[in-house]
Amino acid sequence: MYKIVRKKELNPTVTLMEIEAPFVAKKARAGQFIIFRVDEKSERVPLTIASYDREKGTVGVIFQKVGLSTNMLGMKEEGEYIQDFVGPLGRPTDVENKKRVCVVGGGVGCAIAWPAAKAFKEAGAIVDVIIGFRTKDLVILEDEFREASDNLYLMTDDGSYGEPGFGTVKLQALLESGVQYDEVLAIGPVPMMKFVCKTTEPFGVKTIVSLNPIMVDGTGMCGGCRVTVGGETKFACVDGPEFDGHQVDFAELMNRNAVYREREAETNKTHICRMQKAADELMK
Repeated sequence: MYKIVRKKELNPTVTLMEIEAPFVAKKARAGQFIIFRVDEKSERVPLTIASYDREKGTVGVIFQKVGLSTNMLGMKEEGEYIQDFVGPLGRPTDVENKKRVCVVGGGVGCAIAWPAAKAFKEAGAIVDVIIGFRTKDLVILEDEFREASDNLYLMTDDGSYGEPGFGTVKLQALLESGVQYDEVLAIGPVPMMKFVCKTTEPFGVKTIVSLNPIMVDGTGMCGGCRVTVGGETKFACVDGPEFDGHQVDFAELMNRNAVYREREAETNKTHICRMQKAADELMK
């Protein structure tokens, strides 16, 4: 069992948790992920590692409450426990030998972009960060990104905070102004990553994306997280989760990610939370 030592609501749907997991914290690096289970009957869900403290033995994760398991995790409080917290899994972000990079994060994907930006900066690179959100109320980790970057560009779709427009608009402007990047790292919704790649392709800029296909075991055995990269089948859990974005078959990825959408919606409607049921009984 793994203890929740800190919980913070970053916005109405996004939560930060720090979990006591010393063996995971000891080996964790930016770009890797863990797989959690809330209890013994829960599904296995991957979450990217947002932070880690080797001395305290804690690992931070940031998640959006969208499905059954993330909603169940979100109901847990500090001092409570979850069943499983396995990792670190996957390959870490390659931050070596980069003079200048641009990290582009979209929505809750910024939770993954943040540790990558920190790692690039610690490795000595000049780090530009572009983070985009639908509106001001959904902005997360602004102060953390300012500390982890040399230049921060905050965008909102509706113009309610920062600069108006999508992150790709700012990226296009930077590239057209003559800024030279050794690498662009894009992390966020699949359509956003796809359009970041389309933006950088004419400039010949290496672009890496962090993929989020459906995943079960996280060790390469089930094949559920397979993606096509450069015409070859790769497993995101062991070959990734980061890949050359200009080689990714985004159409296939989006189709595969939508396979269980109807089933997930049905489960959310029919599931009866044991914790909420017990609370309702006490209120009678």
